[in-house]
Amino acid sequence: MDYQELIDEVYHEIKSANPRGKVADYIPELASVDGDKFGIALVDLEANIFGAGDYQEAFSIQSISKVYTLAMVARIFESKLWSRVNVEPSGDPFNSIAQLEFEKGIPRNPFINAGALVITDALTSKFDDPIAEVSKFINELVGTACIKINQEVMNSELKHSERNIALGYFLKAFENFDNNVEEVVKTYVAHCAMEMTCVDLARFFFGK
Repeated sequence: MDYQELIDEVYHEIKSANPRGKVADYIPELASVDGDKFGIALVDLEANIFGAGDYQEAFSIQSISKVYTLAMVARIFESKLWSRVNVEPSGDPFNSIAQLEFEKGIPRNPFINAGALVITDALTSKFDDPIAEVSKFINELVGTACIKINQEVMNSELKHSERNIALGYFLKAFENFDNNVEEVVKTYVAHCAMEMTCVDLARFFFGK
């Protein structure tokens, strides 16, 4: 199969369809991102790279980072983790506070914000420098030192972290949070602000 031809075809078909969407604006720095940026990358079983569009341009990975931190924590804590966070769809906004209170501090899954904060709290309990460990974990699987934190995005997110801080204190009130809330939120924001390219992402999930 000609992967490059296939990716080019998909890329141009999507671009010509004039896809509609909205750049996230709940974080000011994210609102300034060019909404026309679009890239696709594929890594095959021989580690050959195929790509189209802006696939070599780094961007802050935001909630994609939740997959990485979950992989780290699940490997360390194994089944014990699932007493702190569930594995069900939420049906509510990703940053819902009402659901967390209703379900007594057990987030529905690791990919909504409350669940990701529990995961980050667990990492903080395990490592003295959790951000360095997340970076090391990603770099090892990608096979190159690709991780950089976008400080502008991180600072912008920190200035608008009131809801995540509130989620952290709700979790702590239900005894599902062990560390300093502000420090864990800072770590959470830092891994969301990590930059990778489409190629880096493809390499990570390929495992080099």
